[in-house]
Amino acid sequence: MSRLVLVRHGQASFLEADYDKLSPLGETQSQLLGEYWASRDVKFDHAATGQLSRQTNTARIVAESYRRAGVRFPEPITVPEFNECDAERVLRQALPGLISTDEQVRALHDAIEGGTTLEERSKNYQRLFEAVIGRWVSGELPVSGVESWAEFRARVDRGISAFRARCGHGANAVIFTSGGPIAVAVERALHLGPLDTLRVMWMSRNCSYSEFLFSGERFTLSAFNASPHLDGVKLITYR
Repeated sequence: MSRLVLVRHGQASFLEADYDKLSPLGETQSQLLGEYWASRDVKFDHAATGQLSRQTNTARIVAESYRRAGVRFPEPITVPEFNECDAERVLRQALPGLISTDEQVRALHDAIEGGTTLEERSKNYQRLFEAVIGRWVSGELPVSGVESWAEFRARVDRGISAFRARCGHGANAVIFTSGGPIAVAVERALHLGPLDTLRVMWMSRNCSYSEFLFSGERFTLSAFNASPHLDGVKLITYR
């Protein structure tokens, strides 16, 4: 039996020009994860990341925490299949048309524009994001030039299968990725439908980890969204 741990990246730079960058809190979350694992002598034989900056930098900070503690951490390989789906691009392309035709989307967009605090804008943005991406996932909202949800799922599934084969029997492995690929892994383990998979994606905390056990064709969820290293409500974020 082998063990595969999937880590969601630390908090990125939400509502900033460059989202794909860890925020100061995201860096802290990543450091705390590395320190937590290293202090408990959690060891991995293999590691991988997607190509996104928020993924690779989470892995880098975790590895640095291991090195400071004198514990070995494997050099991660980069696997494009573990990149996030391009939901932000879906939103950008679909939003102008939906604002003019959909009352719910227009009201949420207006609420974001009129928000006076970051917390208020963040909550309304998440509601808007869920409304639009839910339609895209269900096939109601085709967006040209963007990888479809079905293509995204197939891509992540290929990546997991290839990485499993690379790890071999009895290995402990870790992947630093995003909420979407983690949700697809949960879908694979629990045989979920597309909208249930999307709900899992929304639940994923920044810098949480989920654990899967695998052997042959067996792929089982052992733990989901764990964050014992984030001791305090201010350290728990979803965006």
